[in-house]
Amino acid sequence: MHMEWWYWVIAGLCLIGLELVIPSFTIIWFGLGALVVGVLAFLWPGFPVAGQVALWSVASISFMLMWFKFLKPKGDRTHAGMSKEGIVGETGIIIRGTQDSYGRGVVRFRISVLGADEWGCYSEEVLKVGDTVRVVDIEGQILKVVKD
Repeated sequence: MHMEWWYWVIAGLCLIGLELVIPSFTIIWFGLGALVVGVLAFLWPGFPVAGQVALWSVASISFMLMWFKFLKPKGDRTHAGMSKEGIVGETGIIIRGTQDSYGRGVVRFRISVLGADEWGCYSEEVLKVGDTVRVVDIEGQILKVVKD
């Protein structure tokens, strides 16, 4: 049995296209492996089929391992689903102050925090509009803040 080089190229392009339909970010590596085999089969017409399949397997797995080990973005930058860890330590500006200590105000963050720009807050001290505050705790939907 003889496999033409362009079979591998077509298979690679189909797998890469399938990644667009089924976004798992794993199929693309098998497509790239097939493209590598297609290029090598074009350059070496006598490349045995068993070697082509072995190279495809090794190349695909190598691409996938390189992605997950070296290139994949590290960590969860949004902190989605981790309410306390995602908001404690953030700083914002008071846009509605409190009349007395433990009164409720509203704080606005420069960047959305857990999907919202503005949050209800309270503090042990009186907060005025324009004060810069730092989040120290979250209790349900209310943030405990201290002046920065």
